[in-house]
Amino acid sequence: MKLPFNIDLTNKVCVVTGGAGVLCAGFAKTIAACGASVAILDLNEEMAKKVADEIVADGGKAIGVKTNVLERESVEAARNTVLEAFGTCDILINGAGGNNPRGTTTKEYLFPEDVDGIEGITTFFDLDPKGVEFVFNLNFLGTLIPTQVFARDMAKKEGAIIINISSMNSFRPLTKIPAYSGAKAAVSNFTQWLAVHFSKVGIRVNAIAPGFFVTNQNQALLINPDGTYTERSQKILAHTPMNRFGTPEDLTGTLLWLCDNNASGFVNGVVVPVDGGFAAYSGV
Repeated sequence: MKLPFNIDLTNKVCVVTGGAGVLCAGFAKTIAACGASVAILDLNEEMAKKVADEIVADGGKAIGVKTNVLERESVEAARNTVLEAFGTCDILINGAGGNNPRGTTTKEYLFPEDVDGIEGITTFFDLDPKGVEFVFNLNFLGTLIPTQVFARDMAKKEGAIIINISSMNSFRPLTKIPAYSGAKAAVSNFTQWLAVHFSKVGIRVNAIAPGFFVTNQNQALLINPDGTYTERSQKILAHTPMNRFGTPEDLTGTLLWLCDNNASGFVNGVVVPVDGGFAAYSGV
């Protein structure tokens, strides 16, 4: 695996939640290429083990572990598996998260004719509180619970690092996805809180906020069946000065920088945007 620069993570243990996803699988492979032993935690056991097998085939050390980040018992069991295989965690990447249609509106705006409801249209008034709750739990509690479980060991080590995965939605909410935007804002705020809280035990906590990347979860929203861009994609690209979607490799440099105590040892409590200039562009 070609890296933009090399850091030595030999003898380090990294845990990646949501590690079977497109972006987090990339994180796992990057960390493994630097010499760390990597545990890929994901609800999809088959895909987690597939990512681990790919790392091993490339000469790295990895295991895939079925884990539900919303169930403490499941995360505790995963910790025990990691402990037996590799030892205690040095780097925790909280990548588990996502959206749900029940926390999403059909239209970008509420129009007068929509107020009393139209069949087949989900307005703000129709949002399912349970769906919104699920999105908040998946993103926020899905970050909090693994941190509670793994950071107890990390607090007893030197140079431990936590990297949360936020989103550019946390800075400026996108239309139609209030639950996801709010949940990622909570992750960013929690990152800052944790950085302060863990500062006396030496754990650095930062976050990466990806802009627009095509993943398995959002592909249908961004790419039409014929391969062309959807209307939403066209809006995104029109407001992205670099005029493209990000790729997993675009996150590699930021990830490595945050994982290297020699390079970012005084960086703590920040949320780093990687968005191709989206947030900087006013639209004019």
